[in-house]
Parts: sequence; structure tokens; C-alpha cells
Amino acid sequence: MSTHSAQRSTHQTEQPADISLSVAELFELFGDEYTRRVYQTVTTQPRSGRAVAEAADVSRATAYRRLNELRDAGLVRTEMMICDDGHHKERFEAVATSLAIPLGGGFDTPVDAVDESVAH
Repeated sequence: MSTHSAQRSTHQTEQPADISLSVAELFELFGDEYTRRVYQTVTTQPRSGRAVAEAADVSRATAYRRLNELRDAGLVRTEMMICDDGHHKERFEAVATSLAIPLGGGFDTPVDAVDESVAH
């Protein structure tokens, strides 16, 4: 008999319609290994903070710190989940699974957020 209760979504946070980070901001954000691991984790499927920490093999504090940075940058959105027992938790979901970095001269280079070793 399972002790887990069903969940239902009750609220989704407002997100900017356009992600407008500079190249420097993207490199600063994704220059951190933990941020990359956390972001890759939520691009494969939406997860709670605890599940992100477990899947990305980082501490919960690190996972939540990186998730909040990604949310502030507009790359992750949150949804509040209410369990049947009344407890609630946030679920994190990637807004985009790939980004394009402008190189100048009209050229963009796509950056895929999904780990190639997992995708194949």
C-alpha cells in the first residue's frame, strides 16, 4: 500500500514572454557546473526541488539556489503542487530546452540543454 498521495496543480508563476539575457549573463549562469546539471535535470522533466537535487547529485540547498537563479533569469518556471494530505511543494520546469547565442555578423549558435550522453 502506497503512502504517497496524489497531487494536483493549483498555481503557475508568471513568466516573462521573452528571455532576454546577454551572452555574458548566459556564460556567467551556465559557467557553473551545478547550474548546468540542475538545468539539464529539469529539461528532461518537471521535478520538485528535492527530486532535482537527487537527480543532479547536488545538495538540496545547491539545487534550490540554482533553481532560483534560473527562475530569476526566466529559464525555469514553477508550479505549486498541493498533495491530497494538504502539504504543498513547488515543481520546477524548464521554459526552453535550447538557447541560441548570437556570435555577431548575423550568426547564432544553438546550445542544447540536454546532455548528449543521456539523449542517445
